Amino acid sequence: MVMKTKVAIIGSGNIGTDLMIKVMRLSDVLEMGAFVGIDPESDGLKRAERLGVPITAGGIDGLVALPGFQDIEIVFDATSAGAHKKHNEILQSHGKRVIDLTPAAIGPYTIPAVNGDANLDALNVNMVTCGGQATIPIVAAVNRVTPVHYGEIIASIASKSAGPGTRANIDEFTETTSQAIKDVGGASRGKAIIVLNPAEPPLIMRDTVYCLTDDADQAAITASVEQMVEDVRKYVPGYRLKQAVQFERIGHNKPLRIPEMDAEFTGLKVSVYLEVEGAAHYLPAYAGNLDIMTSAALKTAEKIALRSREQVGA
Repeated sequence: MVMKTKVAIIGSGNIGTDLMIKVMRLSDVLEMGAFVGIDPESDGLKRAERLGVPITAGGIDGLVALPGFQDIEIVFDATSAGAHKKHNEILQSHGKRVIDLTPAAIGPYTIPAVNGDANLDALNVNMVTCGGQATIPIVAAVNRVTPVHYGEIIASIASKSAGPGTRANIDEFTETTSQAIKDVGGASRGKAIIVLNPAEPPLIMRDTVYCLTDDADQAAITASVEQMVEDVRKYVPGYRLKQAVQFERIGHNKPLRIPEMDAEFTGLKVSVYLEVEGAAHYLPAYAGNLDIMTSAALKTAEKIALRSREQVGA
């Protein structure tokens, strides 16, 4: 029997708890070594304890002091951008690999379907944001057919699925996602918008992607987008196109004027509408924003663990 790689999760909120359940239910590669929070009464810590996972409410210091900490190889951080900087310094000093689920972006942006194999040797990798995980693959899919001069994404999530960490990092969310639209998606310019939808009953995650490109082969763009959707669905089954890819030619008689662009735009506007249904491992299915983030982190950790085994074997 192959030994599993032990992991720890810092952050006992929605994202951390959902990720813990995914590790335990879905992974043949990873094993929970510790679950870390700062509130001993949090549902996440209580649930972890019931499941037999070693826990601490002492934060990062409590994790380091836990028996068995030396056996943990990978640590997920699902806290906040500000806290992650301190956590990363401490974890790096102990030789741990770090997967950052905050918008801190200390390590390289990583989206499994786009550049999932490129950063497996990095000591810290950043999972961008839930909106980034959902939309940037589409920007990349368009960009591999024709250069994307401007990419804009709008992520709409149920307010109930946004915990205190998400709410405290709204500015970082938009900044990190906008940068990743360029760095990973390949767009020359990028903009990100997040909407916390208070509707009752809560609505499923919806994402809109707009790309401005030169006039290009629409069939090729559609095929590239559809293939990317299938690639993401391999680790996020609830990810899907809401409708067919839309195209609009912007002519010289009515050019677009966008503040983020230096000049008026004429060419092709590509619009892609997505829906992300969660697997309901912890929160209900409307929380697709949690599901895509934790699924991407799980996939990345498994790849890192397998890569480390190959290196040891070599």
